[in-house]
Amino acid sequence: MRITGGAAVLGAGLTVFAGSALLLVLTGHTGVRYSADHDGTVPLWSRSVPALVGVALMLLTPAAHPEPARPGPAGLRVQAWLLAGAALAFAVVLHLVPGETAYLVAKLALLAALPAVLLRRSRWSPTPPDARWAPVVPVAGWLLVSYATPLAPPVVDDPAADGVLVLLAALVVGFLVNALLEELFYRRQLQARWEVLVGPWAAIVLSSLLWAVWHTAIQGRGDLLVDLASAVLNQGVTGVFLGLLWARYRRLWPLLVVHGAVNALPLLPGLL
Repeated sequence: MRITGGAAVLGAGLTVFAGSALLLVLTGHTGVRYSADHDGTVPLWSRSVPALVGVALMLLTPAAHPEPARPGPAGLRVQAWLLAGAALAFAVVLHLVPGETAYLVAKLALLAALPAVLLRRSRWSPTPPDARWAPVVPVAGWLLVSYATPLAPPVVDDPAADGVLVLLAALVVGFLVNALLEELFYRRQLQARWEVLVGPWAAIVLSSLLWAVWHTAIQGRGDLLVDLASAVLNQGVTGVFLGLLWARYRRLWPLLVVHGAVNALPLLPGLL
């Protein structure tokens, strides 16, 4: 079922990454927001280094050899395109209808309800390899570089201002709505199908960019082109790490550890 164009998709995606880096350097926008809760920034490269370390550790670790991509169920191509359309629609809706309520409704409708209906008769997912704990090395390396070195993002100011129970509830709900829902949609559902169509690396880049672009609605600073470039070099690079974890190991737990840590670790001191 694989279609032609995988090299073109990969090349276009890598061009977007390179062009984004060049744009940010030339315009002096080398600080990126690391949280939607405030306007604080960190150096752009500090967000990319942990992901690149994680990717390097994966490539240096013996491969787990997942089952090769094979033709998926009937209608997989249509599913892949509709899921990509839902991802784009999600990003557009967030810009047209801002606000937390619109964000939650759009996410549940486009990233949860629509795939549930679209894939209701297709529970297909590539078979995971036997090496269940192989992702420990790259995930541990990513965690170490991200949060135990000077690259760690600053702790969110006064995270427990509303009380420990409120913070704990926010962490749990955030994990379910953000880490779990997004990894199911962008990696397990969307990326897995595009891997069959265009190959693993092209699918990783595609899903990473689709995951990155919607963040401009919650972390953007008003210049859409610069905001898109910042998202590509921030969430997009992390998305490549997450996508490679999925393509290589076919396990959700490493994705949830990484994604959950990105959202939660800057807040955890409020529980201490």
